[in-house]
Amino acid sequence: MSQRPRASLGRVLDDLGSTLLELVDGDVDHPEGISALVIFDPLDEPVLAPRSLVLGVGVDPAAGSLPALLRSLGGHDTVALVVRAPVALTPEVRAAVQESGVALIGLRRGATWAQLTALIRAMLAEGDIGVTGHESLGGLPSGDLFAVANAVAALLDAPITIEDRSSRVLAFSGRQDEADPSRVETVIGRQVPERYANRLTELGVFRDLYRYQAPVVVKPQDLGYDETTVQRVAIAVRAGDEVLGSIWAAMDGEVDRERTQALLDASKLVALHLLRLRAGADVQRRLRTDLIGTVLEGGAGARDALGRLGLSARRLVIVSAGLLPGHPHADLERLADALSVHLSATVPSSAVAAVGGTVYGLLPVVVTTGSPEQRAARLAADFVDRVDGNLHAIVAVAPAGSDISGIVHGKTQADRVLRVMREGHTGLRVAQLDDVQTLALVLELRDLAAARDERPGGAIARLMEYDERNNAGLVETLEAWLDALGDVAKAAGALFIHPNTLRYRLRRVTEVGEIDLTDPEQRFAAMLQLRILAPR
Repeated sequence: MSQRPRASLGRVLDDLGSTLLELVDGDVDHPEGISALVIFDPLDEPVLAPRSLVLGVGVDPAAGSLPALLRSLGGHDTVALVVRAPVALTPEVRAAVQESGVALIGLRRGATWAQLTALIRAMLAEGDIGVTGHESLGGLPSGDLFAVANAVAALLDAPITIEDRSSRVLAFSGRQDEADPSRVETVIGRQVPERYANRLTELGVFRDLYRYQAPVVVKPQDLGYDETTVQRVAIAVRAGDEVLGSIWAAMDGEVDRERTQALLDASKLVALHLLRLRAGADVQRRLRTDLIGTVLEGGAGARDALGRLGLSARRLVIVSAGLLPGHPHADLERLADALSVHLSATVPSSAVAAVGGTVYGLLPVVVTTGSPEQRAARLAADFVDRVDGNLHAIVAVAPAGSDISGIVHGKTQADRVLRVMREGHTGLRVAQLDDVQTLALVLELRDLAAARDERPGGAIARLMEYDERNNAGLVETLEAWLDALGDVAKAAGALFIHPNTLRYRLRRVTEVGEIDLTDPEQRFAAMLQLRILAPR
């Protein structure tokens, strides 16, 4: 299994790049990790350890001094230089990056150096993200949003909630009884009730919240609900240009300069913890994906990967899931998350990840009686029904395997079944190989024929050539008649022609194609070529 080094530049960009950082130029795939974080001061000679990451807080990328700085840092074996974006990649800057070997990275507009410094220092101290629970950010346990909520509530002297962009309550402080019934309803449901969310949208609260840096005040009379009696003060939680969520305080009185500053400070602290949580979740997702991918490949590290997933010496059913055509690629992660939640509710030790363009699940056999494959198929059918309103999923179920070779065989079999469903050769949404084996074999024969550049020959070739010249529909006639097992009326109905017309065309088929339709071997040969070499 290939993994980047812990605390490498590549890992930093993977975890923070979408929100805080953007690669301007340079190579990030260094085998060594980052040794230290250095803040560059143009008025003081920096002490640079090898493999340092330098934050150019005082560097103006438009001043023309960037190429010289890059070359100077290259002499100290610096990993990368971070400067405030936007950065113009001039030929001089590009040449300096190539000569120095120092990657040039931009800090996105709106992101703060404090946010970046805290997160990178945490990564370097830990060596990786999401491994230990002893790290702290801002003096609070990293990722413990409830501790953060209580700290913010003490700072503001008001009960608060931390919510995501969908108004889901991520955490809440104590003292919620000091608010009003509407806040209690929100906390109990861990979601802002729809009627309140709709009213806030009508009032333009969310628009102002996400557009401006200042707090937004919502008075109870504006909402127009009797159960809302305490004023709400909200502020967006940002990381760069991205809005991560919001803080909502239930407090009356004027939002003066002191309260405004307290809310701004609180939003920065919450942003650090939300970024940390998201980065940790991303790392755990990548690790699980790598482990499951290694198991399914069946290589030298498969047994160790299986142990790290907690599935050693377990009999496993492999399920593979995909989406019908028309879904964007981003929906694959949604499918993986949904399947993981669904399976873990019944079998908590199951493991699910999106590997390539397919979602795979390793489902331990926990019931010794009955068929584990049938049980997995029932779980899959229930899952497909549950997500059908949002995701048009298809699921293949393979036989249970007791060792690595059995797991690899199950993965291969599940892929064969899933391909049949993906390409629309069956209407089934959940299937096993027994359900679609013939269709799977036909597809594989088509692949083999295409690889060998096989072309139709004999009778089928003569009929195709005649149709191309005369548009006679003889191949279509033969296909319909073979599909109908020689039933003229049924075949004529499929082609929307009179039975006598079909009989006439069949005579032309025998004459032009020089084929004896009474001979079962010739009929089989024609059917096989039509299915494999000239698929409709």
